[in-house]
This record gives sequence, C-alpha cells and structure tokens, in this order.
Amino acid sequence: MNTETHSTRQHILDVGYQLIVEKGFSNVGLSQLLSHAGVPKGSFYHYFKSKEQFGEALIEDYFSHYAARLDGLFSDPSLSGFDKLMTYWRKWIEINDGLCGSQRCLVVKLSAEVSDLSETMRQSLLNGASNVIAMLEDCVKQGIRDGSIQVSDANSTANQLYHMWIGASLMSKLNQSTEPMNQALETTERLLKGQHPF
Repeated sequence: MNTETHSTRQHILDVGYQLIVEKGFSNVGLSQLLSHAGVPKGSFYHYFKSKEQFGEALIEDYFSHYAARLDGLFSDPSLSGFDKLMTYWRKWIEINDGLCGSQRCLVVKLSAEVSDLSETMRQSLLNGASNVIAMLEDCVKQGIRDGSIQVSDANSTANQLYHMWIGASLMSKLNQSTEPMNQALETTERLLKGQHPF
C-alpha cells in the first residue's frame, strides 16, 4: 500500500471514528461519512467492500493504536507494575471523562450496538479487548514479580479489572460523571494491594 493510498484509507477511518463515537455505527450513513471525509463513493469501495468491513477495519485500527500506547506505558522501566496499572486507569478516567466524545470509549459505544448486528464486528471487538486484557495480565505479572502487586492469579485479576472498568465507563456515560470510574480506581488499588475490594 503506497503512502497516498494509506493516507486516504486512514483519513476515512479517522473521520468515521469521530462520527461513530458521536452518533453510533447504525446512525452514520455512508453518504454522511463520505461527505465528512470529502471522498467519492468509489474511493470508499476501493478500500472497503462494505460498511460492515469498514467497521471491522475501524475497530482493528482503534485497537492497534490503543495497544501501541499501552505498550509505551507498560514498557517504562522506571515504573513498578502497580504504578503502570494505576497510571493506565487514571488516564482512562482523563480520556473518558463521562462524555464519551471524540477519541473516547469505542468499546463502550459499540459493544452493545454491534454485538447483535454483526458477528464479524463483534469478533473484532472481542479480539481487541482480549489483547488489551493479555497486556494487562502481563503487567500484573510484572507487579507480582517486583512485589508491588499482591494477587495470586494475574489472568483473573486482569479480566476482573477490565470488565469492571468497562462497566464503570458505561455508568459514567449514563451519569455524565466520572464518579463511577473514581470508585473503580479505589477498588482497583485495593484489589492490586491484596485488600478486600469492597
């Protein structure tokens, strides 16, 4: 894929991401997407066979960038496993701030909507989330090794935390407040320190 082709495809994905996070996948029509992107219909079908395939590509692109940012944080040798995870969750609150606007909470926005709509998009979301959980698990294991995290099962802890934060993000969206995520942060710290979470 040459630079111009990649740039046009990425531009369509970037514009689509903005629209879908704001309006939802079903509420964004192809004509609206093309109008905002400033590209002809033929250009869209050059890169994507259908709106559903575009949705898959959008999810994969989102998680690719997400994983790169997460890797940047988790590879910082100056931080303990505990500090890396707590930094990650604090950034989650900053980015999601209860409003779910641009550059925010695609998983929360799309999971319920597309799970019954598209099996391939559901699978793309699940694969992306599973990869994030695996990265969290690796970080928990590092924290266990360096003594900053006191849990016995890294896999269970990573799954529990991610699931809790997805739920907290959804409740923050409903409340238009970060309070559910602030509560999740307190629970996360207690859980990682081996204290009773509630």
